Amino acid sequence: MKSIISFLLVCNFCIASLAQDAVIRKKNFNLDDGIAIDGYDPVAYFKNSKAIEGDKKLSVYHQGVTYYFSSVENKEEFKKNSSKYEPEYGGWCAYAMGARGEKVSVNPETFKIVNGKLYLFYNRAFNNTLKSWNKDEANLKTKADANWQKLFH
Repeated sequence: MKSIISFLLVCNFCIASLAQDAVIRKKNFNLDDGIAIDGYDPVAYFKNSKAIEGDKKLSVYHQGVTYYFSSVENKEEFKKNSSKYEPEYGGWCAYAMGARGEKVSVNPETFKIVNGKLYLFYNRAFNNTLKSWNKDEANLKTKADANWQKLFH
């Protein structure tokens, strides 16, 4: 009986942790009405090497964040390994996160995959931050990782 009670207490703790995680992610991720990447398919960046808009009918809610997909296959692939496909820094501009530790919106069609991770960038009004990122990627990535940890945790 004690082991059942212990198991139930652990389950309740895990559920509470997941719910808290979802609230933190929703607060800190770059979302528009709860939708990540302006509705673009996160798996398509990897499989098609381009940004492809997802379909609202093919959505997945994952820890406080909703993602859209362009195909059932991509949706199922995401469900198998969501951490592989989620954009770094909650979908905020990687360059701004590294340069200033700021949350700056992105153009979902301006991206780069580095070491199996998706990075998104601001690209408007003659300011493509991917170009600046490429000039000092290693340094900016180190700073962005540290800044995101401060902001997110």
